[in-house]
Amino acid sequence: MNENEKAAPDTDSSSWVRIRLFPIWLRILIILAILIVAMVLGVMVGYGVIGDGEPADALKWRTWQHIIDIMSGRS
Repeated sequence: MNENEKAAPDTDSSSWVRIRLFPIWLRILIILAILIVAMVLGVMVGYGVIGDGEPADALKWRTWQHIIDIMSGRS
């Protein structure tokens, strides 16, 4: 065997490159969007179904201000 044959790596089998279908930044944005949608749906289900309120009211600032006032003891 020749010395050059031993030193040269086999480039055909070891040069496999993984091509990602979605870039990492897009994966992070998709996960953040899914988390936000899940939080909004959770608040609506919690307020509307479990709390016997109107689910759309869970997204209004007035509702959150009332909840904050109750927690802080203002009302």
